[in-house]
Amino acid sequence: MSEQGNSEKEFAFGKENYVITGVGMVVIIVGFVLMAGGASDDPNVFSTEIFSTTRITVAPLVVLAGFALEIIGIMYRAKS
Repeated sequence: MSEQGNSEKEFAFGKENYVITGVGMVVIIVGFVLMAGGASDDPNVFSTEIFSTTRITVAPLVVLAGFALEIIGIMYRAKS
């Protein structure tokens, strides 16, 4: 006989995991948006705007923070 008394399914991730993972995805997207741009309108003219602090330092740190949130979202276990 099969046991059908427990019809409630248990999922691997809880609501908190999905929220943390979603926030991590948004942070990664924001980091890539910060990296975008800096191109010159004229392809024959070099633009030093690509070397701004936002594109070189801040944006990669934001992307790394997003990946850290993704790892935390996957590894997080609810205290139940």
